[in-house]
Amino acid sequence: MATQKLYAGAKLRETRIRIGLTQKAFAEKLGVSLPYLNQMENNNRPVSTGVVLALAQEFGFDVAELSTGDAERLVTDMREALADPVFADAAPPLADLRLAASNAPVLARAFIELHRAYRQNQERLASLDEALGREDSSIRPSPWEEVRDFFHYCDNYIDAVDRAAERFSVQGGEPRDPVSTAMQYLDRMGITIDEADDDSLRNYDPGSKRLSLIRSAVGATRRFQLLHQVALLTQNDLLEATLDLARFQTDEARAIAKIGLANYFAGAALLPYRAFQEATDATRHDLERLAEMFGASIEQVAHRLSTLQRPGAKGIPFYFVRVDQAGTITKRHSATRLQFARFGGACPLWNVHQAFETPGRFLRQLAETPDGVRYVCLAKDVSKPGGSFHAPVRRYAIGLGCEVQHANRLVYADDMDVTKPKAFEPIGISCRICERKTCHQRSVPPLESRLKVEPDQRGILPYRIT
Repeated sequence: MATQKLYAGAKLRETRIRIGLTQKAFAEKLGVSLPYLNQMENNNRPVSTGVVLALAQEFGFDVAELSTGDAERLVTDMREALADPVFADAAPPLADLRLAASNAPVLARAFIELHRAYRQNQERLASLDEALGREDSSIRPSPWEEVRDFFHYCDNYIDAVDRAAERFSVQGGEPRDPVSTAMQYLDRMGITIDEADDDSLRNYDPGSKRLSLIRSAVGATRRFQLLHQVALLTQNDLLEATLDLARFQTDEARAIAKIGLANYFAGAALLPYRAFQEATDATRHDLERLAEMFGASIEQVAHRLSTLQRPGAKGIPFYFVRVDQAGTITKRHSATRLQFARFGGACPLWNVHQAFETPGRFLRQLAETPDGVRYVCLAKDVSKPGGSFHAPVRRYAIGLGCEVQHANRLVYADDMDVTKPKAFEPIGISCRICERKTCHQRSVPPLESRLKVEPDQRGILPYRIT
């Protein structure tokens, strides 16, 4: 099989600028000519093996970053935006999108932002009465979407916060109980902790210095909420500095992101990076054993697995997703080539939807996306009871998976025949950007294909994709 050429001009250029070298000095360090470096930075030539080795030796660069990062996410997000009917007659080919993502990532992001503003404008026009009734009817990005994209394009890994959480939970190279450490911090600050029976998972009153945690929550939830509050109280300067770098457009987005960063700290303190990574290798990524070892929930463990992207110490690249019963994606991240739709639900052929039908069980699936990449997929329901007879039950399902070459490191892939092509079920991302012609679950035609409609013939679909 021919080796795929690596075009990573934008990443190469970003690396040079970050370390403060001119093209000439950078070329000398890499052992190439100035014209050759210029061609690589402009994607006129692929990055050579010698340059990859020089990056690792001279700068300690994690060369895996050259072949990962924003490009695949940008291509997927642009394809989904171009699936909008407004682009029906002007959709560029996939090759052009890949060129834009590699050569002009800033322009690609600007296009995605423009389409998002357009969608919001259309939605606002659809509810004109509400828009006219407000004094401020200007178009702004949804704070929730802005924060979601911030974590998405950070690869769901925030280095400074992650390392601070690890320092919190590890002392002298030895892990310590993060909950006991948190209690000591709060005690020194004169903060008391009690239990409450109201609907608030966590309630902190600065005036009385009293932190209340809901009595009915399971232990993993209570521990997480305790660490979240400790993050807000002890790591405020770090969180605010990270928010300053993000440059959110609205105060609402900044506030939501701060909650997200405190959640990140709590998860990273509960599951400190190196200790957790060693445990994942020892247990072969057994979620139940990891949850028991660290006092966490299955969802917290699965989410943490998708964040093990520390440069120089990366774990298996996982995707992680959470969906509700309507199929709407409520959490999403992928360190793999599989990217999720920004709007709407996920592919109905994906096993995460079946998890609601089999509560309490782990579902396994071998799946193949239209680009030919194969995955080991895991799904499980994570229903959350309300704690009383009258309280509503929140029902979600989570999906976790990685590319099939990592199957031997997963306990869940045992006895699955990953060598048999027919064992892999075809899945997609979104019908509008899925190229499969015979999918029996297709809801709308694909963007980049022409249709042939024959009134006297009917197959699975009322049209043929040509």
